[in-house]
Amino acid sequence: MFPGPKPRARPAAHLFTRPSAPFAAVLAAVLALLPLPLGAELAGHGGFVKGVGVSPDGRQVISAGFDYAVILWDLETQTQLRGFYEHEGAVNAVSFLPGGARAISAGDDGTLRLWDVGSGDLLHTFEGHQGKVAAVAVSPDGGLAASAGWDRTVRFWDLETWQPVKVLNGHGNNVNAVAFSPDGGQVLTGSYDGALRLWRVADAALLATLKGHDFGITALAFTPDGRRAVSVSVDQSLRVWNLETGSEEAAMLGHEGPVFAVAVSPDGRYAASGGVDRVLRLWDLAEGKEAKLLLGHDEPVWDLAFSPDGGRLISAGADEVLRVWDLSTGLEVGSPDRQWNAVKANLPPDDGSRGAALFRKCGVCHTVSPAGDKRAGPTLYGLFGRRAGTVPGYKYSKVLTGSDLVWTEETVDALFAQGPHVFTPGSKMPLQQIPNAADRAELIAYLKRVTAPAK
Repeated sequence: MFPGPKPRARPAAHLFTRPSAPFAAVLAAVLALLPLPLGAELAGHGGFVKGVGVSPDGRQVISAGFDYAVILWDLETQTQLRGFYEHEGAVNAVSFLPGGARAISAGDDGTLRLWDVGSGDLLHTFEGHQGKVAAVAVSPDGGLAASAGWDRTVRFWDLETWQPVKVLNGHGNNVNAVAFSPDGGQVLTGSYDGALRLWRVADAALLATLKGHDFGITALAFTPDGRRAVSVSVDQSLRVWNLETGSEEAAMLGHEGPVFAVAVSPDGRYAASGGVDRVLRLWDLAEGKEAKLLLGHDEPVWDLAFSPDGGRLISAGADEVLRVWDLSTGLEVGSPDRQWNAVKANLPPDDGSRGAALFRKCGVCHTVSPAGDKRAGPTLYGLFGRRAGTVPGYKYSKVLTGSDLVWTEETVDALFAQGPHVFTPGSKMPLQQIPNAADRAELIAYLKRVTAPAK
């Protein structure tokens, strides 16, 4: 991963310095040795998990993935409830609406999609952005959604009439982050141009431009009282802003690399951040110091959300899982074998072969069931000799719909030799390659055994 630029020193009410080189070395060693309990993972996405939201009652989690999927989870049992598969590109952000009966997601396909959480039905697709939608926020009363786009605009949408309301222009680069104030009267946005902009919702007036980050802003959040906000950036910092004065109150340094995610606890005491260095940092905003390090992700962290009671933190990572943290202990939540057992229940028989071992990663997204169980990927039942994009009921990407590609030993081998980004560019399958030809042959032999239609 790219290391990111070093931030310059900046006067602030509090300035937290970067850990020393010996500390960083020790931290890297700890991360390398740290056991990663499978039971604390919500495993089901077939690619980076880019966004996460928690229901208002704290019972459910919803996640957005690079695999074009949105997944609903039961937080207490840490099991998957259902998936939503209508996006035509990676899904970057997702949020429950007040009440928890509906949710909205935003994706690389330039759309927002409104879902009925209980039935799984797609209620509406919002179109208007001319490019990727990086973030979405919902007003406290549930009446509006605000979306941040790589077309350099922020757009408001009426969630009852499903109509566009207004467009905010002013950022000089892609807009990555958006949040409503707790009273719903203001919206804060952040961009690759390094600036935060505060807008009045009623008339779309620009109230303030906040500058302090050295590079692009990646995420932001209000504090519960609406008087302050926190933002994170490619410049490796978390910054605290006084929105009444427009001034920077604190610059918190500690991450080794760009910071992608930030969330504020429901009581406003803590901010959590995560990014390229895989470490979650919990900052005490009242005392102006770092309170906890949470170690467990083995790839960058993309998003964070607190439970409504503030006792748990849910993190979304490039390691394709969500992790649930007990903030009183700093440990992951989950029984030792729960998630692995949930995945294993959908795997075909393990015959002890190398191919069976290689298939375990595939089994997170695909079953081999003739019923065509709907997961992040289509069933592989009857794979060989089947034309790509033809499993009934599965929402394929446009590149595979009507494709002439037929899955054979040769085409499956080419898929994993070249990677989906080369062999089927634009498809939903996440980047996965098997460079070793003998391993590919073992996987193909196993697939032929377990996907063959019963005679």
